[in-house]
Amino acid sequence: MGYPMLISSALIVLGAFLLAVSLVPTTRIIRDLSPGPTQSRWKLLRGFIVLFIAGYAVCLGTFSAQRDASHVVVSSIFFLGACFVMLVCVLAHGTVRDIKRIATLEAETITDPLMEIYNRRFLERRLEEEFARARRYGFPLTVLLLDIDHFKKVNDDHGHQAGDLVLKGIGEILKKTVRNVDVPARYGGEEVTILLPHTPDTEAVILAERIRRSIEGHPFPVDAPAGSVIPLRCTVSIGVAAMTRECANAGQLLHMADTAMYRAKQDGRNRTVVFHCGKETAVGAGTAA
Repeated sequence: MGYPMLISSALIVLGAFLLAVSLVPTTRIIRDLSPGPTQSRWKLLRGFIVLFIAGYAVCLGTFSAQRDASHVVVSSIFFLGACFVMLVCVLAHGTVRDIKRIATLEAETITDPLMEIYNRRFLERRLEEEFARARRYGFPLTVLLLDIDHFKKVNDDHGHQAGDLVLKGIGEILKKTVRNVDVPARYGGEEVTILLPHTPDTEAVILAERIRRSIEGHPFPVDAPAGSVIPLRCTVSIGVAAMTRECANAGQLLHMADTAMYRAKQDGRNRTVVFHCGKETAVGAGTAA
């Protein structure tokens, strides 16, 4: 075998090796992607790479048998093609990894780490956006403000770890109860605000009552002094405020919800109160806590 054929064979072998190497980042991309059309396309690409490797092996045998010096040009093209495939796969894997890192960092900046719902910063930004959109197009917009009843007593009697478990549990209930378009956010301490775009107050009240009853009936397991686990019961007071033409800004809408929530506290807690054009209306109440 002459030098041209040695060079040709070496290029084919190196090309097949590079294609095999490209399977590593391709497989990692498939693993990192969620099931769906994009993942399926990458699986298809991986299948093509495997076929290319088999094709390179066939070409290697053909070139060795024919001993044609012109095959050096063809094998060079094959080698460059393998370099291109490997480079694309490596760059794509790096891009996917960077996107995931950015998404993780963004989620951390807008999410409350304890309740695993949005934080106040994100809420205030979305509230301004939704208020402007509702004002411009006439969409209904409602805000719920939820406060845990006697939360200080929970911390005093059972410890702050129990309080954290309650907050985390309420966060789980909210994520299961609200719609995808709703924005539940920890406003501060034991207060949670839920932004409800395209939602009139009648539907907001139904959701508020569903949340209140779900929390009232949910046992939050906390550690007892003797080492056992006891079910802790909690209730919430909820204020509901719907945007009206009299609302000057988003802050006023939030203040209305806050006023309704404090009225619910004053009226005995574990209830929902709606702010309607300067007056508060109780629409649901459980056993006073």
